Amino acid sequence: MKLEGRRAVVLGAAGKDNMGQVIAQRLVDEGAQVVVSGRKPEYLDEFVAKNPGKAFSALCDITDKAANDALAAAAVKHMGGVDIAVNATGWGFLKPFLETTAEELQKIGDLQFKGPFLFFQSMIEAMKDGGSLIQISSATATIMLNDHAAYMGTKAGTDHVIRCIANEFGDRGIKANSISPGLTETPMTAASASTPGVWEAFLPGYPLGRIGTSDDIAAAVVWLSSDECFMTGQNLQVNGGLTLRRNPWKSEITASVMAHMKAAE
Repeated sequence: MKLEGRRAVVLGAAGKDNMGQVIAQRLVDEGAQVVVSGRKPEYLDEFVAKNPGKAFSALCDITDKAANDALAAAAVKHMGGVDIAVNATGWGFLKPFLETTAEELQKIGDLQFKGPFLFFQSMIEAMKDGGSLIQISSATATIMLNDHAAYMGTKAGTDHVIRCIANEFGDRGIKANSISPGLTETPMTAASASTPGVWEAFLPGYPLGRIGTSDDIAAAVVWLSSDECFMTGQNLQVNGGLTLRRNPWKSEITASVMAHMKAAE
């Protein structure tokens, strides 16, 4: 119960058993009240039903300033304020650099740079007694992955916004940090995980010998949100040591998949 009495907002929790929901559940289990948010009410309502009196829901499109302000207002209405705010939204966009369109660049920029900027503005306004802001970033904001330039650039840009927030609002008792997972077992990666050879290509990059889980990330969120954490403006690399090595190249992934297909013949 490290977070007894804390009030949290988790945006990006509208997918069944996605990382945002796992984070939100861990916060509840540690004693916090939580507003779960996203664009799909079905799974938000399911989460609230599983946690009566501890969880509330509110719809939010992170790219819309008014929607972020309304989310903050909902948190104040349901819980009296905000102590913890987590942005777990994202779009796993993969496309070669020269093939990425202006429309796609605008979309991912809105979702992964403009949106988090607006979200944290709204959450800071609702934090009256300090708190912890947490951005779910990516190991690829630091290390390479083929066909991922727009995703990587927007994640890295938001990591620098987090540093600016930490510097500007530390005197109000507000911490701001990023968490960078590597490849993680989530519903979003289920298709890749079911393709023999894909995850095997990634495993050599992990010194700790396994792919990460949402529970790993949720544990880091709890620590960053607790009074035990005396850290701000940092990017916590919760990825089993991946950033000590590298992701596989596209040719290595293809070779691994082909080898598994050949072995299965």
